[in-house]
Parts: sequence; structure tokens; C-alpha cells
Amino acid sequence: MKHVVCDKQSNNTNIRLTLPVVCFVWQIAMIILFGVFIRYDKESNAHWVETKAHDNITSDIENDFYFRYPSFQDVHVMIFVGFGFLMTFLKRYSFGAVGFNFLIASFGLQWALLMQGWFHSLDPQTGKIFIGVESLINADFCVAGCLIAYGAVLGKVSPVQLLVMTLFGVTLFAVEEYIILNLLHARDAGGSMVIHTFGGYYGLAISRVLYRPNLHQSKRMQGSVYHSDTFAMIGTLFLWMFWPSFNSAITDHGDGQHRAVINTYLCLASTVLTTVAISSLSQKTGKLDMVHIQNSTLAGGVALGTAAEFMISPYGALIVGFFCGIISTMGYIFISKTLKIQDTCGIHNLHAMPGVIGGIVGAITAAAASESVYGKQGLINTFDFTGDFKDRTVLTQGGYQAAGMCVSIVFGVVGGAIVGSILKLPIWGDPADENCFDDEVYWELPDEEEEHQESIPPILEYNNHMIHKQQDL
Repeated sequence: MKHVVCDKQSNNTNIRLTLPVVCFVWQIAMIILFGVFIRYDKESNAHWVETKAHDNITSDIENDFYFRYPSFQDVHVMIFVGFGFLMTFLKRYSFGAVGFNFLIASFGLQWALLMQGWFHSLDPQTGKIFIGVESLINADFCVAGCLIAYGAVLGKVSPVQLLVMTLFGVTLFAVEEYIILNLLHARDAGGSMVIHTFGGYYGLAISRVLYRPNLHQSKRMQGSVYHSDTFAMIGTLFLWMFWPSFNSAITDHGDGQHRAVINTYLCLASTVLTTVAISSLSQKTGKLDMVHIQNSTLAGGVALGTAAEFMISPYGALIVGFFCGIISTMGYIFISKTLKIQDTCGIHNLHAMPGVIGGIVGAITAAAASESVYGKQGLINTFDFTGDFKDRTVLTQGGYQAAGMCVSIVFGVVGGAIVGSILKLPIWGDPADENCFDDEVYWELPDEEEEHQESIPPILEYNNHMIHKQQDL
């Protein structure tokens, strides 16, 4: 016990010296960079009155704020509440799950506005980045990839490591997003490829490089208790309810946005049914496993991200959800216990694998698109066959969709391996093996929690996302 206390004190000293420095320096850097580059766009600028007159706009309702803000708020809730509470299943790491999620998102969204601005909206004449409500949505999307990656290393890294991981993650995200959406001209409104596939494999690669052979020393902290699972289910429900907004937030106004909501809505409902069925069948007693209900029920939203705005048809959305519920749940049952990755939240089964499925569905749906289904102008609008891409065929588009998925996997795996090697350096104040998944290392806890810490029963298997629960005969 004395050894554990010394380790905690050493880590706390490390955090006391480094975390405030990183946060202060970073925020000062952001203030300077925003002062140099960031400006309001024409729809958020006080000159909007003049813009309306010049462009013959008769009402403020034409301002993009009124089209995008409801979706932005839904996505924002998903980022800060949905992702945060989804990770509170660990019985002694709720502060870290919600608190570090809060830190990562606030840290990353500022950098995302700059990185995405430099790649997508830098004005060559003024050298400025003009931001509006859609910029905020895209920054949240960028941060989502880093929060997905956080799920793989939850409880095993220090807050400074998380900030470093987010810094590189946002940078890699902006580059792969530019390649996939601008150079390849792939469509990925809900981010199956750009967000989920990249974020999933980025986190998995980092976790593999940071593999801890002695992580069993903190095994008693890896499970959940009744109330921690209930809080995690709050995160699931927020994500599930708002996922139609996530997949439709940046699609075209009108039919594209409308269709994306309908398709995602139906796909998610279908996923719940098959997840429940497979979860019950997987247990000898026929009971449900909360790991599956918290996670696999969301896989349909991930998998339909790319094709959400396509004419996949309502029954097609149900089919995608049907198979995603099965595949994701089977992943938690069989794959999690065979991969030597130490994936705390099981992001391989919720994000990486469904993200790949989404990329495949998007490629097939794009290649199968026809003028009879979309209409001539509808086909042009949906796939943005304009400008340099006006002569692209749907078969070619399908090929580029598949190429985009490959790009996201490569960026995730290679980028994650490199960043993982950086995070492996012994300078970041990460917890010792026996102190993982314990809030006490980095948080001040209520007195009653500290007094009763050693009396926590050793629940070893229940709701451990890395090890499927074994049933007695």
C-alpha cells in the first residue's frame, strides 16, 4: 500500500507542475492565433444588415443561424453530455470520464476552428478565417474523433497525455478530412469515415502502443456498479436521441437534411431490436448485458453516417441497423476478448467497425445511384457533381467513397502509432498499473469516498468492456 501512495503523490506532483502550464500556455496561444486569423463571417457580422440589402435578402430567417443552430445545439449536447456520460460506467472513474471529456472538447474545438479554417475557409486575399455556426458544428465533429479515441485509453492516461493526443488528433483529422472531402470529393455528412473510422483506429493504435502487460493489477477497478451503469445509460440515451441531428447537421438544406434525419431515426430503432436479441441470446440465462445496450444500440447511427443523405430508402435504413446491431454486439462478445489492445470502452465495436461498415454502405449506395431514383438535378445536388466534378459518374463516385474509407483507416492507424510512441515517453505523469481507472490519482474526492475506497468489493468481470462476462453453467 505504501508503494501505491507514493506513486499517486508522484503523479499528482507531475500534474501540479505540468497541467496548469499546458492549459495556460495553450489558451494564450489560442488568443493570439484567433486574434491574427479568426473573424466573423458575413452572417454573424454586424454588417449583416448591409449584406441583406446588397443580396436582396428580405428576412433574417435566411441567416444560416436559423437553419443550423438547432442541429448545432444537439451535436453540442452529444459531445459534452453524451460522450461524457457514456464513459461513466467505471465504478471509480466518473470524474475522469466527464471531467476530462469536458477538458478535451474545450481544448480541441479551438484548435479545430483554426485547423479546419486553414484547410477549408482561409480567405486568400485577407489571410483570415471567417467562422459561422456551421464552423462550430464542424469543430464539434472534429473533437468527436478525439473523444472516440479517448474511449480506448480511458482510465490509463494522464490529462496531459490526453491534451497531447487531442492536439495531434485534431491536426490529423483536419488533414484527412481535407483529403477525403475536398481532394477525393467523397460525401460523408455524418462522418462514418472521417469521424468514426478515423477516431476509432486512432484510439486503438494509441492503446496498442501503450499496451500495459501488468494492467491486471488494477483489475478490481475495471468493472462497474449499478449506479455507474445507470449514469452511462444517460449518455447512451442522449447520443441515441440526438444522432439524427449529428448525421444531418451539415447536409444540404431541405430534402438532404430531411432524408438524413429519417434514415438515421429508422436505422437506430432497428439497431436496438437486434442488439437486445443478440445480447439475450449470448447469455446462458437469457438476460441482457448492459455493455451491449449502452454501446451497440448506437452502432446504426455510426454506420449510416455516410449514406444518411443518400436515397437509401426507409427499408434500406432498417436493414443497415439490423445488421449493425448484430455485428457490433457480436464484436463485444467475441472480438473484445481476443484483441490484445486494452480497449477500455470497446470503441472497436461501437465506432471503428461500424464506421467501416458505413464507408462500405456509402460506396455501394453511391455506385448504385441512378437518375431515375434521384432525378437529374437531385443526383447533382446530392453528390455535388459541379465544378471540377461535373463529369464524374456514380460508379466513379462509389470508387472514391471506398478510397476515402481507406484514407481514414491509414491516418488513424499510422497517426495513432506515431502519437502513441510520443505518449509513451516517461514525462507525462501517467498512472501506475495498479492506479489505473481510479479518480483519486488526478481528482480531489469527497471525504466519504476516500474513507471507503479500500472497502470497494472486487467486482472483476461485470460490465468490463474489454472482457466479455462469463456465465456460470
